[in-house]
Amino acid sequence: MKCPFCGGTESRVKDSRDIGDAIHRRRECEHCKGRFSTYERVEKFHLMVIKRDQRREEFDRQKLYLGIRKACEKRPLPAGEVENAVEEIEQELYRFGKQEIPSNVIGELVMERLRKLDKIAYIRFASVYRSFGDIETMFEELQKLLNREKSDTGASPN
Repeated sequence: MKCPFCGGTESRVKDSRDIGDAIHRRRECEHCKGRFSTYERVEKFHLMVIKRDQRREEFDRQKLYLGIRKACEKRPLPAGEVENAVEEIEQELYRFGKQEIPSNVIGELVMERLRKLDKIAYIRFASVYRSFGDIETMFEELQKLLNREKSDTGASPN
C-alpha cells in the first residue's frame, strides 16, 4: 500500500470498521506519519444475462431496480421495499455461483418476490414480462394468482 503523501510502502492500520460490503481502514504511513483511508471490498465476478434471443449483456442492477419500481408505482409499500427486493434478488443471483444467468431466471425471481410483496405490482410486472396478448391470458394469470393465494392461506374456494 503506497502512501498518497510520500509514496512510502510501509503503513500501519490504526482503525478498521466493517461498513457493509467493505472494510474501511484508517492507516498511518511509517515514513511521513501521514494518515489516509483505504477500503477493501470482495471482488464479485460480473454477471452476464443471457437474453431470450441468446444475446449476452452485463447484469444491470439499476435496470432491475427500475423495472420493479415501475411495477410498484403508486402502491402503498413501505419505504425501502423496492431496494430490499432488488438486494435480495441480486444476492440470489450471485448465490447461484454462475457467471451467466438466463433472463427468464431473473424474471421468475422478480415475479416471486412481487407476488409476496404486492399482488397489483405482480400483475403489472407479469403483464409486461409474460407479454399477455389478450385479456383472456391475463385473466388466466389472475386465476393462477388467486388459486395460489387460496392454497397458501388454506382458505377453501367459494
